Amino acid sequence: MNTFMALHPNIKIRLLTSFISRFVGNMVFPFMAIYFAKEFGTATAGFLLLINVIVSLITSFFGGYVSDRFGRKRVMILAQDIQIIAFSIMATANSPWFISSVTTFAMMVMQSISSGLMNPAAEAMLIDVSTKENRQFMYSVNYWSVNLSIAAGSIIGGLYFNSHRFALFVILALTSVFIFMLLAFFMKESRHEQTSRTKTTTALQLIRDMGKSYQIVITDHRFLIFCLAHLLIVSLEFQMNNYIAIRLARDFHSLILGYSVDGLKLLSWLRVENTVLIVFFTLLVNQWMKRYQPNHVLFIGLILYISGYVTLGFSNLWYLLFFMIIVSSLGELMYVPICQTMMASMAQESVRGSYMAVYGLVFQGAKIMGSLGVIIGAFLPSFGMAALYLILGISGIYCFYRSIRGIQKPIDRLEAES
Repeated sequence: MNTFMALHPNIKIRLLTSFISRFVGNMVFPFMAIYFAKEFGTATAGFLLLINVIVSLITSFFGGYVSDRFGRKRVMILAQDIQIIAFSIMATANSPWFISSVTTFAMMVMQSISSGLMNPAAEAMLIDVSTKENRQFMYSVNYWSVNLSIAAGSIIGGLYFNSHRFALFVILALTSVFIFMLLAFFMKESRHEQTSRTKTTTALQLIRDMGKSYQIVITDHRFLIFCLAHLLIVSLEFQMNNYIAIRLARDFHSLILGYSVDGLKLLSWLRVENTVLIVFFTLLVNQWMKRYQPNHVLFIGLILYISGYVTLGFSNLWYLLFFMIIVSSLGELMYVPICQTMMASMAQESVRGSYMAVYGLVFQGAKIMGSLGVIIGAFLPSFGMAALYLILGISGIYCFYRSIRGIQKPIDRLEAES
């Protein structure tokens, strides 16, 4: 508790606002695919959701740059303003007096613009105000908060999205106003406007300046290797809702303690198990990891994590699957905070927002690889997919090793010179 209270006020505000926005957002957004499929058809719904991803991705590059130039708080407040407008209109478009799926989609796009602006600025702000000593704890608490908010929000949304959609959108709008007040009145600016660059006024000059910022990032080979490593590892997690879900639904039927269980029911149980383990053991594992070298914890965690998903790729033994979820969850708790701490140490201070925007590509790429897993799984047997997961995992470990060596070499040289 003392460690948490010692965190910078901005960190505590961000952890609170992130929890609230994810908790309320997951009452709605996981079910929007179903909503759009009913309104527009499955194929069109997929296309509309893809548009949202692309819009958020493009906007994040702009958001990362402007947060470096004009300050984190200013960009975050702008993003929150956009979100208030979007959620208010979405609530109106799903009210008893007015129903419009087209308006709802348009506001989803506006919300994607908001998240694209918000995320790089918020992530860069966390790095600005944290220290090397407290970052691992900060990211552990954030990871715990994210998992708890997603689990709780999804449960409530599953119960009430169809019957009380208008009320959920109203809650979204009201919480957005509350978050705006927290950001506007309690959060402090962590990076002030770059006065040396205020002469850049025209659109062409802005584009050139933004290009220079991202040139710094894309020439940082160590960081790019790190992003590739994390992409390969995170892509395994996205297999859970894609190939692994399809495989279990197709292949798994068993009696568990006298109950007939199919693959979809087993999958839901495995997800609940993972969420419970993350929520209840995050802080405990974080305290335990402090005794050991971070690099050792990282690689052991990666091995445990990968072994769990390799097993999920082929096994139909329910007791083995439950055990390997424990193994992979422990690995997840070990590697994620250290991985995020490493990422924070790599981002150059002058262009941290741009670094965070590029880092955001990891998760978009992992989503794409999750979808590709379904296509490849149509041609490969389950053992072939498990072997592919193993190859991805080993490649990710190797890239992490290369990236860490890139961090250590300059440090070793400095120590030798001194």
